Amino acid sequence: MSSETPSTHLTTTPIRASAHDRVTGVDVRIDRVGSGTPLVFLNGLLGLNMHWFNCLGPLAERHECILLQPPLLEMRGKGCSVEGQLRLTLSLVETLIDQPAVFLGNSLGGHLCLRMALSRPDLMRGFVLIGSSGLFERSFERDVQHNPSHEWLDRKIRDLFHNPDRVPQGAVDHAFQELQDRRRIRAFVKLGKSAKSDHLGDQLPLIETPALIAWGENDNVTPPSVARQFHEGLPNSRLEWIRECGHAPQLERPVELTGVVMRFLDDLAAGVDIRTGAHGQANHPGAA
Repeated sequence: MSSETPSTHLTTTPIRASAHDRVTGVDVRIDRVGSGTPLVFLNGLLGLNMHWFNCLGPLAERHECILLQPPLLEMRGKGCSVEGQLRLTLSLVETLIDQPAVFLGNSLGGHLCLRMALSRPDLMRGFVLIGSSGLFERSFERDVQHNPSHEWLDRKIRDLFHNPDRVPQGAVDHAFQELQDRRRIRAFVKLGKSAKSDHLGDQLPLIETPALIAWGENDNVTPPSVARQFHEGLPNSRLEWIRECGHAPQLERPVELTGVVMRFLDDLAAGVDIRTGAHGQANHPGAA
């Protein structure tokens, strides 16, 4: 596993804080860096804010980057579902930002972007789907062990990457510690099942918010066919492939991911039609 930073000039360490959500009673880690129009980053089930840090340098030069890390495996009851996580995310976003933002979501985080685009498009200038659930996902909670071994987790996490040498140092150890508690395992399985059952195919054409679909060409969890289905279903979307990359481009190919995101943000600001590339009035909430 690699302990090296793929491109050190991209590494930016944000200011860390926390927020207590009154609705759910949980404490959420929040990292912020930069200034300008807001970008909000949403993680997958075992994702961490630090997994985005190698993407932040160029983005933070133009935008305020806000990274949200709720304690997903500590959620209980109704909070342990896509709908519960949507309510938590909306509560946080309404507190943290005062203008529409662009949201970036990996896996479950992308699923929340889609749900937000359906229920609260007024909060969004656009969104980026990265290996998103919502249509199909080969997630590994389906055969999770009652007491996951270090070896089992090592194999499963390596499967998320095209090049297993890009797995961050300590990632398997972190997952192993997170899943030692039976309650956390139950939350992990429950959230995964909730995401799988919340199929959004029929609702995609209702989403008018501009979307970038940034996808690893070698994603084994949400295969390339899923990215194509999202592109076909979302009327105002653009599909960008990231070569030699699996399910987590922010870790495996941060330079390439940052590049396609910046082009998307530039086109949003310039009023370029996201699907066709034609110049004109941007068709999204909050357009000037």
